[in-house]
Amino acid sequence: MSTGKQRQQKCDSRPVKLPVDESADVLAKLAWAVAHPARVRIIRLLINREACVCGEIVAELPLAQSTVSQHLKILKDSGLIQGEIDGPKVCYFINREMLAELKQLISDL
Repeated sequence: MSTGKQRQQKCDSRPVKLPVDESADVLAKLAWAVAHPARVRIIRLLINREACVCGEIVAELPLAQSTVSQHLKILKDSGLIQGEIDGPKVCYFINREMLAELKQLISDL
């Protein structure tokens, strides 16, 4: 909380023309993917592991297996993680290229 008077900003009413920016769609999709604490935890878990099967991820989160599967699907759809079928299990791992792209897009804001 400020103790002094706050300076009022005058509204700039000049017309604004935003350039076309295809990266905005990519950033929005990736930001949505990490917009839930459980998905952030999954990303952090996978960053520190070579790969992880769904059961191991479920064991680390206080969520039902079906809920974790939904979060994994969102992360997979965004491209931040990938999954490979390994017999009856799916082995998940971080897509380091997409993670780097997310970091760069945020840095460019």
